[in-house]
Formats: sequence, C-alpha cells, structure tokens
Amino acid sequence: MRRPAHVTSGRYAPPPAGRELVAVSADGARLHVEVHGDEGAPPVVLSHGWTCSTAFWAAQIRDLARDHRVIAYDQRGHGRSPAGRWYSTAALADDLLAVLDATLAPGERAVVAGHSMGGMTIMAAAGRPGFAERVAAALLCSTGSSRLVAEALVLPVPAGRARTRITGAILASRAPLGPVTPVGKRVLRYATMGPAATPDQIEACARIVHGCPTGVRHAWSQVLAGLDLEAGLAALTVPTAVIGGTEDRLTPILHARALAAALPDCTGLTELPGMGHMTPIEAPDAVIRVIRELAARRPAQHRPDTPQAAPKEKTP
Repeated sequence: MRRPAHVTSGRYAPPPAGRELVAVSADGARLHVEVHGDEGAPPVVLSHGWTCSTAFWAAQIRDLARDHRVIAYDQRGHGRSPAGRWYSTAALADDLLAVLDATLAPGERAVVAGHSMGGMTIMAAAGRPGFAERVAAALLCSTGSSRLVAEALVLPVPAGRARTRITGAILASRAPLGPVTPVGKRVLRYATMGPAATPDQIEACARIVHGCPTGVRHAWSQVLAGLDLEAGLAALTVPTAVIGGTEDRLTPILHARALAAALPDCTGLTELPGMGHMTPIEAPDAVIRVIRELAARRPAQHRPDTPQAAPKEKTP
C-alpha cells in the first residue's frame, strides 16, 4: 500500500491517526480509513474530492479531533486506498456506506462533510436506507450535482460546445502531472485556487493532487463528466449546509447556489469571497466553523458505552 504525498510540516501536514483500519466496500474494494480523537466523542466523517486524500483535511482533523471523533477515508484509488475495478457514483455511495458501517456503533449517527467529489459522494448515497440510519447532518463543500464540465470556468472563453469539449479533454487527460515544480504550482493555483491562496496552501494542494495516480485521475474524470445527481440531491433530507468559493473555476458558485435552493433542508449557504475550489485548505476556519455549527445544531449521538458498541473493523 503506497504512502500518499503531502507536506510534512505546518498547518496542512496531516496529524497521525489514533487508529487505522480497512473498510471493505460492496464490490470488495479496500478503503483506507483513519480515526482521530476520542473514541467516545461524537463522530464527524470527512470525504475528500477528486485527486485528493485524507491529507486534504489536515486542518479540519487537527481542530475537530479536540472534541469529536474524526473519521477520514481515502476514496478508491486515492491516497492509501488501492484502485478499484469499478468507478461510478454507485461505487462512491457504496464506499461511504462501508466506511460508516465499519466505524459507527449501532444507532450512532455522524455529521458527514464532503468536498467536491466527496460532496457528490454524499448526494449519491443520500437515497440509501443506510445513509438515513447513519447520518445526522451533512456539508456539501465546493461541489455540484450535474453539468460540471459545461459550467466549469477553467478556460477563459464564452460558454458553448467548444469550451465544454476542450475542458472535458483537459480534465480527462492521461498526461502525468509530474513532480511539484513552480510551473506546476502556478497551473494548479490558476485552475483550482483563488487569488489569495498562500504559498503554503498552494504547496499543500500541489503535493496532494500531483500524488494522485494518472489512471485513477482519468477514470474518475469520466464519471464526473457524466454526473447527474439531481435525484440524490432531492433525497438528501438531513440538515445540510453548503459552502462555495466565489472564485471557484471547477465548480463555480452557481453550483453552490443551486444546491442550496434545491435541498429539502438547507441550513445555510456560505459564500467565501475570493476563494477557489480548494476551500478546506484555502479557508480552513470557515469550513471548520460550519461543521461545528452542524454538530451543534443536531449533535451526532455518542458511542454507547457498551461492549456491543465496539466498532466493526472490516478486513477481507
């Protein structure tokens, strides 16, 4: 199992996990899971986005683990989760439910936060019975439910077929990103971050994104290109908050506004001026604040203090 790429010092360096385990998804895919904080504390589950890893949530993990049990996992093919045989929104939902089943005690419900593809994971799983049983509230961060390629603003040209076609080709490229270089960081900053991004934030994002395997990046890009999760959005009936950056080129702020308008129980839309797509790193405190507000609004249940409530650690 490979070690994911990330910075090793500063706020964006991931803290060591208190416990690690493997959750096994419906098709046998193995998912690397980390648990941080007190095992008896209320749970928060973090689902990262395309080309990222658990390291993406370093700032949130470090803060929330002071008084929550923070569960973070690598999406299939990312970080320390091996590549799976299948890539689809159904696989995203299966994987999240496998993590919830492996880490939550019977009757326990978590606040679940998803960034980008992680938010799409939440929408994909929302209609599943296991989701309603396991989730108390949700955060959709820098994400969208459909028309991702057509509405992306990576290319500074008017909307239309040509922009959609070229944007799709760029996002689906099989070209390796290569090592982290000044040029690579400038390209990443333009495409995914706002103008106020700091050098340490850019470095943290570049190391994570450039560490994603090329084949995995391409496979998930094909899923995102055809994304349609409108039905899942309608089924997301738990209290749900939305966050978006006003300078997001990958999922422009119009996506966040549309999600907030369509959600059955939206607790609020937070628009972050000047922020791009990587909001958990660009605006870590704002994301932490919203997660804490969700936990306080509808606290996740504590793990019952009984032997029967021990977490289920799945192994093949």
